[in-house]
Amino acid sequence: MEQLHFDFAGGRAAKNRAGHALVGVVASGNLEVMIEQAALNGRMQVVVNTAARGFGKTWQAVLNDFHVRHPLADVVISINDVGATPAVVNLRLDQAVEAFEGQDS
Repeated sequence: MEQLHFDFAGGRAAKNRAGHALVGVVASGNLEVMIEQAALNGRMQVVVNTAARGFGKTWQAVLNDFHVRHPLADVVISINDVGATPAVVNLRLDQAVEAFEGQDS
């Protein structure tokens, strides 16, 4: 397992209707994402636990794109991954934000 840490600034306060959100399943080729509110002085922290070692630059690119779409502040995002593709990572991240902000139907 490899653990990667990312930190982003310049975000907006999340609507946080749910308190936290957990989406996805840790299984072959998939991942789970949890978003939790945290006092981080306007920053967003992301911790990735992944079985696929050596993909730090890919994770950075995916998370940079996510931060452009969802510039959240004062949240911690935990990702447990067993080899998901960037497309699946983006899908799960978007689902987690929707669940966290109470936008699920």
